[in-house]
Amino acid sequence: MATVVQRVDRLEDVLEAFVTNVGIEFNKLYNSQMRTEAKRRAFRAELREHNREMNRKWGDMASKLGTMVEDLVIPSLPRIVEQRFGGPVLDLMPGRQRRLADGRVKEFDCVAVTADLAVLTSTKASLHSADIDRFVEDIAVFREFFPKYADRPLIGVLASLAVEDGVLSYAERQGFLVLAIGDQLMEVKNRPGFEPKRW
Repeated sequence: MATVVQRVDRLEDVLEAFVTNVGIEFNKLYNSQMRTEAKRRAFRAELREHNREMNRKWGDMASKLGTMVEDLVIPSLPRIVEQRFGGPVLDLMPGRQRRLADGRVKEFDCVAVTADLAVLTSTKASLHSADIDRFVEDIAVFREFFPKYADRPLIGVLASLAVEDGVLSYAERQGFLVLAIGDQLMEVKNRPGFEPKRW
């Protein structure tokens, strides 16, 4: 019986040591996990902040790119309008925002006016079919915002840094003159003999 008691005592000691060691190891593992989770949270927060900063920079760059296209188009537009339509530009209005009495507001990238016609230009860093569809809507409301030019035919001009062939074809089917970077800063990219629609 004394042997059994000794064995039970030894077993209790071993079991107590085992529980103590397991507790110590569990605490080490728990603490390690907590440190890892804290690092993970800090990394996620840093990544979110980095993403916000990158999105801001992309937005700034896109804005500057849009401005750059306008900066290329506006000096070229009078030359192109005069060569293409035979009359000098009498009024060039870049970045026109107009407000109607009913509260509607619309911004137009550039309006050029000759004695015989009005030219509305939309500039995009990268031109897509959806931009063409939106420009059709701009053309439709142009005279509401510029009633002074209601007596003149309206020409729509889309300008971009470069234009893919499919987008160019779609723009032509809609009746728009298309400009992109060329030998003389901006140049007409439509096929020879193309005549833009007069709205």
